[in-house]
Amino acid sequence: MKKCLILIAFAVLSLLSFAQVQNPAKWSYSVKEISATEVELVFTCKLEAGWHIYSQYTDPAGPIALEFTFDKGNGFSTVGKVQEPKAHEEFDETFQCNVKSFTGNVTFRQKVKRTTDKAFKVTGSLYYQLCNDGSCIAPSDVPFTFNVPATTMKAEEADTAAAEAEMDEAAEDTTTAAAIAQETEENNDGDESEEKDLNLLLTFLVALGGGILTMFTPCVFPMIPMTVNFFMHSSENKRKNRRQAWFFGFSIIFIFAVLGAILSFIFGPESLNFIGTHGIPNLIFFLIFFVFALSFFGLFEIKMPEKWINKSDEQADKGGLMAPFFIALTTVLVSFSCTGPIIGGALVGLTTESTNRWVALVTMLGFGIGFALPFTLLAFFPQVLKNMKSGGWLNTVKVSFAFLELAFGLKFLSMADQYWTWRLLDREIYLALWIVIFSLWGIYLLGKIKFKGDEDVEHIGVIRLFLVILDFAFVVYMIPGMWGAPLKGISGYLPPEDTQDFNIERTIVEHTQNIQAGTVAYNGSLPADRKYVDQLHLPTGFEGFYDLDEAKAWAKEHNKPIFIDFTGRNCANCRKMENAVWVDSEVKKILNEDFIICSLFADMNDIDLPEEEWIPDDHGRMIKTLGRRNLYYQTKTFNMNAQPYYVIIDSEGNVLTKENFKYVRDVQKFIHWLNEGKANYGKSK
Repeated sequence: MKKCLILIAFAVLSLLSFAQVQNPAKWSYSVKEISATEVELVFTCKLEAGWHIYSQYTDPAGPIALEFTFDKGNGFSTVGKVQEPKAHEEFDETFQCNVKSFTGNVTFRQKVKRTTDKAFKVTGSLYYQLCNDGSCIAPSDVPFTFNVPATTMKAEEADTAAAEAEMDEAAEDTTTAAAIAQETEENNDGDESEEKDLNLLLTFLVALGGGILTMFTPCVFPMIPMTVNFFMHSSENKRKNRRQAWFFGFSIIFIFAVLGAILSFIFGPESLNFIGTHGIPNLIFFLIFFVFALSFFGLFEIKMPEKWINKSDEQADKGGLMAPFFIALTTVLVSFSCTGPIIGGALVGLTTESTNRWVALVTMLGFGIGFALPFTLLAFFPQVLKNMKSGGWLNTVKVSFAFLELAFGLKFLSMADQYWTWRLLDREIYLALWIVIFSLWGIYLLGKIKFKGDEDVEHIGVIRLFLVILDFAFVVYMIPGMWGAPLKGISGYLPPEDTQDFNIERTIVEHTQNIQAGTVAYNGSLPADRKYVDQLHLPTGFEGFYDLDEAKAWAKEHNKPIFIDFTGRNCANCRKMENAVWVDSEVKKILNEDFIICSLFADMNDIDLPEEEWIPDDHGRMIKTLGRRNLYYQTKTFNMNAQPYYVIIDSEGNVLTKENFKYVRDVQKFIHWLNEGKANYGKSK
């Protein structure tokens, strides 16, 4: 009997060892009563070691974010969004963007308002992607149910319960944050706090430079001698004058710092993430940049209300210790038509690149110091004023800012375009606009284009000459990008390369590989009407199918085995495998010459299947999207739900290798495995 039990146990363990469907995320759900009218739904996710789940607020250009969906029901309404703890954030080389993720045990919370005193249910689903260092699990809907009991809380208990709930929430978030911080220290060589400090320092320096540049605008430059002369001649006491000049400079910094503190208080990390990634704020920012550019071009002038300026001017005329402050305030208000677009651009650009709450304060503080610096220094060295002459060059500076505002505003229009997938501003269109804008700027600097307020350019100065050289050099640098050059120096400002319709580099590589593999006729003869060919793409140098039935029919006709690539559009490890193994010349030759490639994307749930292709899953639910059908096929047939995953079959669906290939970035092992499948296919024929 004992031997039988041992054999049974061994058999069970053997079966488990072959089970490859992975489920590294374990979810549990609980309900916490906050008050007589509110409850809190608590989602707890326990992740196995090495696995991570992505934040709701990770960059849309990166992997798939966690998404909570609540079914409509009676007895409740949700309050705000699902709250999550602080995520670990780092730059991902594969996706070329910042990615936010969680490891270990993570708790999410959703407040719900009661509309009944009776018990009710809250149902919905979770949608997420999991990854570790070797594979990713394609997203699928995970249903959840909360059974909320009838309220038992009396009105006087509400405040106490709410306070306890907040304390518990703070304690749990602190524990989670500590766990994330500990894992970050173990797995990352860099110090995250030092990186944040460095980012804030760079933000400060950029804003400081922007503040100094405003000195050379038509709104600010003429005010410098007037303001400085006021302090130098308002009293015969030079020490008092200098003290007032100091106070004037610090007042300017104080005004900008207060504005920055207000913005930092209003915009938290979640708000900044929304601003940086959502289509609506990016579209608004583009319109702001466009309006500012039109203003700098001279179409109209943006001014602060006259009442504000007059009121501040009246207070300055009263004298006393507060006079320098109100002169500073008047200076800020009067110069707004020039400083507004610059500081607005700096705020928008810097805050959308960071989720640090204090970036707005640091930006405004740096800008304020840069703005106040020329006034304060010139008050101490008034003799310099004699050599400062205004003129048409001030308008040239303003118009130059207009060209820059117009160019960088396109970045926000591009973000909105990508968010809503309009495909109106693809990479080549974006580059064409930049090439035209910067070319016109260079022609303007040469004096061949004139705007309102410009003087005739009789000769070119040295500074202007070097600006023209740099400008046209930049234009020449961008031109190859029209044919697919990566332009790494400005890639962060450009739309993704896969939005470019024509890429000469890709075409040359594909043609070269086809010649090397002897498959020019093969690739050239693939059906042009293959399913999903206009929506999905293989890596550069490869062509294939995206529907298994089509691939089987083609493989049978051409007497070749099928290489199935279970992949994902948002699968980081899939891209790593392609960039490390697929790029090898021998691998390319074997795949292109000896196999029919079929890439099955397991996360393409935004591609709907026609009704005749719907299939039921094991629970009787209809599978209606391409991604879910591919994932179901992978799981059902090969007992594996992670990507990348590679299988070699014949046209009848028979597997041709002893084992299928997982994520191993070893070129020789991959070649050996491919040759095994090719040899077994030859034996079967």
